[in-house]
Amino acid sequence: MLGKRVNEEGGVYRVRVKDLPKALQPREKFDRVGPENLSESDLLALLLRTGTTGLNVVELAETLFVKYGSLSALLRASTVELQEVRGIGKEKAKILKAALEMGRRLVQENVGENPRITTPEEAASVLRERARSLDREVFWVLLLDTKNRLMAPPAEVSKGTLSSSLVHPREIFKPAIQHSAANVILAHNHPSGDPSPSAQDIKITKKLIEAGKTMEIEVLDHIIIGRKTREGADDFLSLRESGLVEFSA
Repeated sequence: MLGKRVNEEGGVYRVRVKDLPKALQPREKFDRVGPENLSESDLLALLLRTGTTGLNVVELAETLFVKYGSLSALLRASTVELQEVRGIGKEKAKILKAALEMGRRLVQENVGENPRITTPEEAASVLRERARSLDREVFWVLLLDTKNRLMAPPAEVSKGTLSSSLVHPREIFKPAIQHSAANVILAHNHPSGDPSPSAQDIKITKKLIEAGKTMEIEVLDHIIIGRKTREGADDFLSLRESGLVEFSA
């Protein structure tokens, strides 16, 4: 860690942030390279402001980030869970949760209220921030008009592991009928982070496509939201693009 130093006797002692080289101090780095070039740990350190006994703020931020591994995991953590980390009290936990929630809302705001959805990526972008902090499966329906514009916020129709009993055509198409939607996109998340479809996902999708034909509401796609785990890997899967399910042309 940045704050450790070894003395002449070989013992380890802690270094205060102000005693670190200027280049390693979060506030100095902010001024020099800008917030967009800071690491997640540096940004956390700026939010936390102070460390605790035996840990300077840089080490405290690193400890927090090592424990959770990602900003998504931090967002999912409750204020009570955050306080289990030594040095994170009630006020620091509130500050972290508030900052992460502001970021989530900003991303959601940038999506727009009624975007036109023409690609799986655009559909995923509507739901990504909603799905990021969830620890169980949630099923949504995106309601689209004849120009594929989103008519309302994504309709949440079920929570829990997908099954025929939880995802019933009646519940899926009820909001579509209420809003006179021309088309719908189905979507759900995989809390594991892996967006690969299960056999049940495929079975339910086929069932809902057929139900949509009966009601003259076209199911355009089924998007499964996961989490980005490595560079170049998508955090979602489109069942239409995968070819595992046949949708209408």
